[in-house]
Amino acid sequence: MREILGERRRKNGKDDGKGGDPARAARGAALTFARRWRWPVLPGAELRADGRCGCLRADCAVPGAHPQDPGLLAATTDVRMVSWWWTERPRAPIVMATGGRAPCALSLPAAVGASALAQLDRAGVRAGPVVAAPTRWLLLVRPYELPELGELLYVRDRVPSSLRFHGVGGYVPLPPSRTGAGTVGWAREPEAERRGGRRTVALPRAADLLDVLVDAGLSAPDQGSRLSY
Repeated sequence: MREILGERRRKNGKDDGKGGDPARAARGAALTFARRWRWPVLPGAELRADGRCGCLRADCAVPGAHPQDPGLLAATTDVRMVSWWWTERPRAPIVMATGGRAPCALSLPAAVGASALAQLDRAGVRAGPVVAAPTRWLLLVRPYELPELGELLYVRDRVPSSLRFHGVGGYVPLPPSRTGAGTVGWAREPEAERRGGRRTVALPRAADLLDVLVDAGLSAPDQGSRLSY
């Protein structure tokens, strides 16, 4: 049986930060990603009191959902660094650097996210973890390289611009981040599996999901080149 992953309450009385305090929830989640799942994370640009992104760009497409200071290359699994970041910046969004040894992601507009998951279920395909951001749903998958992705897309007559790929050099927001568009949560929580003698997050291959996601993306509104979460 697969196990739903998450930091449990510790014997010393410290909890995982999943209570009512958003700051404790963010720190607890960031530590879970870094310590238990080995996902490289860093704090994103925080929202200002007026709802604008901390990067102060008037045209910021992803307010509160992108790295700022430090930059993406600082993403780490070092627990001490992660703990310090969210102690100093307790309300910072959580950003994961995708690719390498970390998960990659395929994302669709939120308007078709639920129907795509339902189609995967009907086809008997396990979707793995799914991040539900206000405007996009992101399906986390096993790391892939650009040549592999290119081969998967080359054989298709059409790939909708609404379907996006987050690999090496990319990033995604993780729950329970708060962005300019709203709160990021889980549509499907991560589950654990044993692989190579160790427990890890169960992730599907991009190839197993792509047919359904392409079909779903073709029915979604075209968002152009403007990335959003």
